[in-house]
Amino acid sequence: MATTNDLKNGLVLNLDGQLWSVVEFQHVKPGKGGAFVRTKLKHVLSGKVVDKTFNAGTKVETATVDRREMTFLYKEGTDFVFMDSDTYDQIHVPRETVGDAANYMLENTTAMVATHEGAPLYVELPASVELVIQHTDPGLQGDRATGGTKPATLETGAEIQVPLFVSTGEKVKVDTRDGRYLGRVNS
Repeated sequence: MATTNDLKNGLVLNLDGQLWSVVEFQHVKPGKGGAFVRTKLKHVLSGKVVDKTFNAGTKVETATVDRREMTFLYKEGTDFVFMDSDTYDQIHVPRETVGDAANYMLENTTAMVATHEGAPLYVELPASVELVIQHTDPGLQGDRATGGTKPATLETGAEIQVPLFVSTGEKVKVDTRDGRYLGRVNS
């Protein structure tokens, strides 16, 4: 248990059995009445952001979220199996929990896995990853000046938009947050 005076960014609260991460907070002391704390909370699982106000000194339940760097080993059915780099413990993470990160993960990819009481909450990849283009149609000659894009299938099976000059077999850098092409990688 903590009070609202102990709030800080990144702290995870357990409110009515749901986990919320503190995005920002502000202590407010109005001229009249008691002080209060205005917060912006993000739901750990859904990502929904809400504003919530607490009276100053109110007790809030904190949740212990364990964030560890883990290595993605393989898929087993719909589960993704990760291994803790320090203890070599393996954890099964359901497809729903992995979410869009599955589009950019190859075996042996390192990711941040957050757990609460042993249950996986979310998987966080680095901001960008390097992947090989499995297939893309050739760009048309003379079409390069327009800055157009074409679809390309990555080695993970995900499809992204790439500039016309990129060809099959090239390694590219991809933003894991929105699937944007960031550039070619020189091997």
